[in-house]
Parts: sequence; C-alpha cells; structure tokens
Amino acid sequence: MDKKKIVIVDDEKEISDLLDLYLTDAGFEVYKFYSAEGVMECIEEKGIDLAILDVMLPDMDGFSLCRKIRKRWFFPVIMLTAKVEDADKIKGITMGADDYITKPFNPLEIVARVRGQLRRAEAYNPAMAGEVQKEEETVSEAGYYNVRGLELYEKEHKCFLYGEEIVMRPMEFAILMYLCHHMNEVVSSEELFEAVWGQKYLNSNNTVMAHIARIREKLHENARAPKFIKTVWGVGYKIES
Repeated sequence: MDKKKIVIVDDEKEISDLLDLYLTDAGFEVYKFYSAEGVMECIEEKGIDLAILDVMLPDMDGFSLCRKIRKRWFFPVIMLTAKVEDADKIKGITMGADDYITKPFNPLEIVARVRGQLRRAEAYNPAMAGEVQKEEETVSEAGYYNVRGLELYEKEHKCFLYGEEIVMRPMEFAILMYLCHHMNEVVSSEELFEAVWGQKYLNSNNTVMAHIARIREKLHENARAPKFIKTVWGVGYKIES
C-alpha cells in the first residue's frame, strides 16, 4: 500500500522537524517547507494527500496559500497557528481549511487529526474512473436526495443545483448528507460536529457555523432566508423535505 503524502509548511524549523518525525514514524511520506515557495510545485509533482499550513509564513500567509490550493485541489488542509481567536478560525475554514489546531500542541494529536481527515476524505471521495452517467431508475433511494432542485448522490459524492454540478469539499458534503439522513429533524451543532469530525465538541467551536456559511455560499443562499439549510436559532440546523 502506498504511503500517504503530507506536506508541512511552517517557518519554525523545530516545529516542522517535530511534525516530520512523528508523521514519518506513523508511516507517512513527508515533505517540508519553511515558506510558501515551491509548495504548489510539490503538490503537483508528488500528488499530496494532505497539507499542514502555518498561518504566519515569511512570504505569504497560510490563508492565502490555502486559497491557492483550493483553486485546484480538494485534499484535506489543516491550519496550524498560534492564534486562538474564533475570527481567525472562521477565516481559515472559509478559505478552505478542514481543521484548525493552535500552538502549542501535542504531536500525537496532530497525527490523530491527520489520520481522521484522511479517513473522511477517502470516505466521501470514492475513486471514480471517468464520468459516471446516472439514470433515474438506477439511483437507489438510500443514496439519492432531491430537495427542491438540490440533488445529492451519496455514493458518487456528487452535488447538483438545478442541474449544475456544485463541487463540495468532503466535510461540506458530509454535513449535507448528515442533514439529509435526518431530514426534517433539527440537528444541533454539537451533534453535527461529533458525527462529521468525530471529535468532542467544545462550546467555543465555530467550525460548523463556518462550514454551513461556506455551503450556503456555494448554493447561492441568502443566510437570512435560506431555502435549503434552515437555522433553528439556539438549537441547530435542518433540511426540510
């Protein structure tokens, strides 16, 4: 089995070396950079499976690098930074990050987060050869949802809005599918986070809110009057049939 390839971009050599040590020991193939220079070329040449980006880099901030990556690739991105403000977390997620870890950290936690993100990416991005043509009679009820023009094909990880394909990142698609699996039910942020991320929810965690905002943006929704993902204030979110 081929090793998963991880790129680390952090200008603090001690941190990069520490992550390299633990991730290599865990069986990953690691590529290190102390600035954004050369990262895009590495991703292109090596076929990277996950990126760990520091926010503060000498030549480009990690948010901007994440945004550049998201224009071409959809593998998991973990932001690593000393900042702890919720606004910075939300910014990182809206730029395309899948997770956010603050310094100082336990290296074993990083390894666990990496493994978790890779598992979810594989679960929601099944390998597909070529274009899959779907006919109505071949779509199983369990794997297909149509909510007023929003169509979701679970097995194929496909999302269409009024016939136009909308590219959803793994976590975004997972949120939509979880809400669809609980159609007409109000799902709390805590339940969504623990089901999709597989981690314990903290009261100060705005990850779900940021991802919901990103999904709504892709679906061209008005946050004050959403058509698809409804907000039940003080409780959670739901999709109505």
